[in-house]
Amino acid sequence: MLLFDASHTSHTRARTGIQRVCRSLNAALAATDPVTAVCFDPHEAGWRPLNRAERATLAGQTEAPAGGSRGAKWSLAQKIAGHARRLTGRRAVLPGAGGLLCPELFSHRVAAHLPDIFARVSGPRVAIFHDALGLQFPELTPPTTVARLPAYLHELRQFDGVAAVSEDSAECLRSYWRWLGAGPTPPVQAIPLGLDEISGQAAGAAEEAGPPRVLCVGTIEGRKNHLALLDAAESLWCEGVPFALELIGLARPDTAAPALGKITALRRMGRPLTYHGSVSERALLTAYARCTFTVYPSFAEGFGLPVLESLRAGKPCVCSARGALGESARGGGCLTMESVDSASLAAALRQLLRNPSTLTALAAAARQRKFRSWHDYAADLKSWMAGLRPRSG
Repeated sequence: MLLFDASHTSHTRARTGIQRVCRSLNAALAATDPVTAVCFDPHEAGWRPLNRAERATLAGQTEAPAGGSRGAKWSLAQKIAGHARRLTGRRAVLPGAGGLLCPELFSHRVAAHLPDIFARVSGPRVAIFHDALGLQFPELTPPTTVARLPAYLHELRQFDGVAAVSEDSAECLRSYWRWLGAGPTPPVQAIPLGLDEISGQAAGAAEEAGPPRVLCVGTIEGRKNHLALLDAAESLWCEGVPFALELIGLARPDTAAPALGKITALRRMGRPLTYHGSVSERALLTAYARCTFTVYPSFAEGFGLPVLESLRAGKPCVCSARGALGESARGGGCLTMESVDSASLAAALRQLLRNPSTLTALAAAARQRKFRSWHDYAADLKSWMAGLRPRSG
């Protein structure tokens, strides 16, 4: 039996990176092994298995509203039930388990109660590490995330092992611990993520007629660098280069304002720009199938799922050559840049829009690539966990 901490994802309909990893990994693990998804209930003040509604949310059976929040939401009924169990002394009891997996960037409240769930686990206790980019780009990251990261990176030392989503993220964590002089630390292993299956309906969708359609998928926030992309697009439109730009992604209210303002201004000018906010998985896959190519202007990522998702759909991607994005791009199908400033983005977009042969060659390279599934990822993760030794202290 494996305990799977879904404290946040079981209470949000957002489909940003960590939530998508959590949902897909839980499904892949549960397909072959007994898994109990759990959460820390702040109203009960304890850990418990998910109820039916929370399991449905974790499974992604409820659609994410356009423009919705990525934060965890607890209904009034959930709050009352939790308080009642705490006040009556009828707190839930977790089953004993042979392992624990924490795939989320957990909160300080969850961290404070990790010893409680550790006590129910006889085997390896593993956390998945996504990134610490908030410390590398604090000026482009929500202040609450920046403030949380130092404590979170320290709390990861409690686990028996940490599975990083890329070599870049793994080295980032090791380097931070070395700089901190943290003493004994758990092993950190890079295990690349998997990808969702492409549905037949989405795979059969055809590219849109008319001018080329450039797709950008990613949360609208400072670090994702949408403002530079929009500036690049505007310069190309002023040159008379015909193309449409489509943006998909939840907007972070704390760092998205400049990009959202630019989107509004360009649309008022009549530019061929659409912004959908959050969409369903089916709509996302259909958007990949219908676009000409994609662009991912982010400065840096822990992994960068949209790059590989684009390539799996057979669509070239314009992205950074550095860090984890460079790791994903190395297998072919990407037009990479050493810098993701607006001038570099404009040059890369111009190259693909004006050179059909380059676009065709990159698309062919993308179609030749082999991609890992979530079942591959789950199998590699379980195999690595099986070799871990419990740590004390």
